[in-house]
Formats: sequence, C-alpha cells, structure tokens
Amino acid sequence: MKVISGFLRGREIKGYTIDGTRPTMDRVKESMFAIIQNHIKDSVCLDLFAGTGNLGIEAISNGAKKCYFVDKNKVATKIIKENITKFQIEDKCEIFNKDYMDALDYFKEHKIKFNIVFLDPPYANHVINDIFKILYRKKLLKRDAIVVCEYEDEEIDTEYFDIEKIRKYGYKKVGIYVQKK
Repeated sequence: MKVISGFLRGREIKGYTIDGTRPTMDRVKESMFAIIQNHIKDSVCLDLFAGTGNLGIEAISNGAKKCYFVDKNKVATKIIKENITKFQIEDKCEIFNKDYMDALDYFKEHKIKFNIVFLDPPYANHVINDIFKILYRKKLLKRDAIVVCEYEDEEIDTEYFDIEKIRKYGYKKVGIYVQKK
C-alpha cells in the first residue's frame, strides 16, 4: 500500500495487515482522489475509522492543511503515528485513539469543523446514517464540505446529505455526499 499522488507519492504506508482493518485498495483510492481533488487543497479532514491512516495521509500529500485520524484500535493508532512520523507530517496531523462517538463529541466541544470526512467503517456495523445525523446535528462540517464513504450493502439515507457521486468497485461502493443546504 502506497501514497499514490502528491508530495509523498510512492512512499510505502505501513500497516496493511492490522487485524480488524480493511485498507482501501490503491485503485479505489486513486479513483476516489481523482473525484475529490478540487476539494483537498487547504482543507481540514477527518479520517474516521482511520485504520492505517491511508486516506488522511493521501489527503495531506495532496495539499490538505490538517487531518484528524480517529480509530479505537490501539495498534492502528500506533501505526498511524509511525506512518506520519516517517513521512514527517506530524505538524499536520492529530491522532485520537477513541470510539467514533466520543471523537465526534470532542470535535463539537472544541469547535472543530471539517471540509472533508472520510468514512470507512466496518461494513457490518451500518453506522454511516448515524454518523451523517451526528455530523449534521452537531454542525461539524464547513460550508460545501463533502463526506466520502466506503461501504458494501448499507442503504444510505439522504435526509441530511445529497449524493454527489457513487462508484462501484466489485462488491464495495464509494459515495461522495454533500450536506443539504
């Protein structure tokens, strides 16, 4: 697993085999970042269910100003720290070893808002709709923010977000969503 574009292009991301994670495949990530490239420069990102930090690191490599990485798996957050230290991007990153609900409460309490949110939860959990509701109700998104979701068979509710694009890659889907105005 490598950084596919930007100033870190070609660098190896450690952690492909962390138990309980399912890193986004390079070809899916490449397509995803081609779609969102105009949103990345100077953005503040949230990589929720971060795993190796693959998506947030890619965003930093492509010009994001800051990325918050959240994962409740201690091994995963240790690997994210190793990756960002190796890439010397610590000044652009914050890592949280927390449950996603606790992290979202923290961001609300500290008035942290995002331009891009990457959601790649365990497919069986079906939590994307709950997270959409929390992002909307807690006002955690900046104007014109996008949420990038990777999922399998979850039915995504469009009460709070409109679909900008959905792409299918085998059994998984990547959806780009924009908060309703």
